[in-house]
Amino acid sequence: MRATFMYGAGDVRVETTADPVLLNPTDAIVRVVNSCICGSDLHPYHHSPAGGTGSSMGHEFIGIVEEIGAAVRTLAKGDFVIAPFAWSCGNCDFCREGLQTSCSNGGFWNSGDVAGGQAEAVRVPLADGTLVKVPGYTPSGADDALLPSLLTLSDVLGTGHHAARSAGVNARTTVTVIGDGAVGLMAVLSARRLGAEQIILMGRHGDRTDLGREFGATDVVAERGAEGIERVRELTGGQGTHTVLEAVGYMEAYTQAVGVVRPGGTISRVGVPQYEEAPVGFGSLFGHNITLTGGPAPVRAYIEEFLPEVLSGSINPGKVFDQTISLEDAADGYRAMDSRSALKVRLQA
Repeated sequence: MRATFMYGAGDVRVETTADPVLLNPTDAIVRVVNSCICGSDLHPYHHSPAGGTGSSMGHEFIGIVEEIGAAVRTLAKGDFVIAPFAWSCGNCDFCREGLQTSCSNGGFWNSGDVAGGQAEAVRVPLADGTLVKVPGYTPSGADDALLPSLLTLSDVLGTGHHAARSAGVNARTTVTVIGDGAVGLMAVLSARRLGAEQIILMGRHGDRTDLGREFGATDVVAERGAEGIERVRELTGGQGTHTVLEAVGYMEAYTQAVGVVRPGGTISRVGVPQYEEAPVGFGSLFGHNITLTGGPAPVRAYIEEFLPEVLSGSINPGKVFDQTISLEDAADGYRAMDSRSALKVRLQA
């Protein structure tokens, strides 16, 4: 089969590798219909050291079950499934509490003997706990209109929702979303879905912030740093917003979040932090009674909640995909996202 590997910063290759096989009775083999490139994939694309052995890539995919192990009970060959960005057992204390990213028996794609989703097929460990079947659905073809939105359930929609949910967004809370990437835009959609009436999107790419307005942003702030903080405070009567959803992961974004959050408010971080330390002392969080929350989104806990809305078309998160290419051209997709000529790239296997 063909699969994507990264050999170092900027060095993405699609190569022939062995087809996946069942290793455990709880495994399934999924033929990938769509995968995609995540903003977090750009971190190793920028900084990964060169090596003689490539690292498999991709953690978001949807597809069709081709084979199941003897112990798999909830899936059958031919089922169309969504794979969250972490695999999980579904039975441990953390899974039962809806925190599958901390599963006692699970893990993340592209680690150990578990490969990634930017490929033609994937071995899925703990398939019963990991995969979500889409009942009665089979894609009509490569251009099936539902595929992009179903693919967002693998990561970005659930991650944006996790940011808003963790922050306690509701009809009484004002919201600032930092970042106009796919996760930031999904945070806007999620905040609107939870009832927020004022949603300020901090981003400076017009095509993206236009989509943010379509998803529910009431204001857009293109300025950054102190100027951006001042602008948000102007929009909120000097107070800042009750919640800040930080979807970038850089220290500058965290500093901005601290600058725009209202006393007594909540900062929710879902952008993968590219720093080891962040100020949490008296002058930043403690003195203003600020709550800091967020983390890797347990998207498995949210898929079934969103699935009816996606299938009915009442929400259309798939609009974040503005470029669709073949798996074979994955390296071009990385370049497009790195240059910001694409918001999010969908790969057709």
